[in-house]
Amino acid sequence: MSEPESVRVVRLSKSSDDALRLIEEYYEAVSVVQRDTPEAIQNIIDAPCSGVWLAYLGEKAVGCVVLRKLASIPFAGECKRLYVQPSARGRRIADKLLDAQEDFARGSSLRWIYLDSYDDLKIAIALYRKRGYVSCKRYNDNPQATVFLRKNIAPRP
Repeated sequence: MSEPESVRVVRLSKSSDDALRLIEEYYEAVSVVQRDTPEAIQNIIDAPCSGVWLAYLGEKAVGCVVLRKLASIPFAGECKRLYVQPSARGRRIADKLLDAQEDFARGSSLRWIYLDSYDDLKIAIALYRKRGYVSCKRYNDNPQATVFLRKNIAPRP
């Protein structure tokens, strides 16, 4: 019996073909209208309190997540583009990506992570709720979003 492939999560210091490919797959999978350019992805990577993480299964990039600091809300970032390729699902890769994102956010003095989604993404919404995200008021102008959630990630005293 072979060993299961290990999952490795990496925060990017520069954009990559893998990152752009996975983000494009995400756009297509959920029919995103407002899409980031490759330059915008690099700007997120370079910005303080922001980042892009990739998950690797063996040597293959199979998932991604983006954190963008929210200018409109103090001490807050926005979780975006969480995606795991269908063939890699069922290995807790989304949880590992979110763990890495939340650990980084805490270390960057963020207290909140916000996200938006839409009603059809029931599995994703269930994952967020299981991880402690709760409903909040609309915080952006995303025309596709119908669900708005946030999580308090401030360290517990």
